[in-house]
Amino acid sequence: MSYYAEPIMRLIRELSKLPGIGEKTASRLAIYILKSSNGYAESLAKSLMDVKEKVKACPVCFNLSDRDVCNICTDSGRRNDIVCVVENINNLAAIEKAGGFKGRYHVLNGLLSPLKGISPDDIRIAELVRRVESGDISEVIVATNPNVDGEATALYITKVLKPFGIKVTRIATGIPLGSDLEYIDAATLGLAIEGRREM
Repeated sequence: MSYYAEPIMRLIRELSKLPGIGEKTASRLAIYILKSSNGYAESLAKSLMDVKEKVKACPVCFNLSDRDVCNICTDSGRRNDIVCVVENINNLAAIEKAGGFKGRYHVLNGLLSPLKGISPDDIRIAELVRRVESGDISEVIVATNPNVDGEATALYITKVLKPFGIKVTRIATGIPLGSDLEYIDAATLGLAIEGRREM
């Protein structure tokens, strides 16, 4: 027998389907929504429906947008000749929060993974090649995660873009700011040494 009325249980079940939300957190959220004003519940429901109905992929970079072309692609203060390639929207958001990059993006919506059956046709590499073919791009920065799939994707992109004669770079990996070399693992320290730069 449930402690909660069926409508609350349904809400808990739906909230539990969200990534990182367990049953306890879903229960707290459901009770919070129940105790909130009708206005808040209506606003939350409207926000959910707006996301589903109004947000789509930008046809240029594949960022999410509620306009025909996203605000990054239409920003005249950004460089058109540098494109940063990321795996997903969350990675784009992380780079934007850092605040240092003022070029454009290309969202792959995945990484190559032969073990998972994800090939170049399953992610947006062909679209990246078309952007480079336009001749307006001088550098592509590959900003995929430094794991097996991220490295495989970076190598594949480099191979595909080499014939165009543009600069293809990879984001640096290594030691986080504020850390102590004594406690850094060997692989990370090795990458930091390889990726050293002149001062």
